[in-house]
Amino acid sequence: MDREQILDLYQWDDGVCFRHPEKGVVATAVVGTVHPREDGEHEVRACADCVIGMEDIRREDAARSGGRYEPGHLGEALR
Repeated sequence: MDREQILDLYQWDDGVCFRHPEKGVVATAVVGTVHPREDGEHEVRACADCVIGMEDIRREDAARSGGRYEPGHLGEALR
């Protein structure tokens, strides 16, 4: 899959990237959820460059471990 095909697997909305908050509000996708003690649930959002970077890491981890890689599932455990 190419970059755009991978990005199309995510739902995009305006938000702040957890790795690049200095960029301000940009197009982001939810890549996880955190549950701080006594503070409910908060989405972790990432910009397109970070989504691609994290997908690359997942693909490499899957190849190294012999696991299956399927893009579009950041925040989920590898199968």
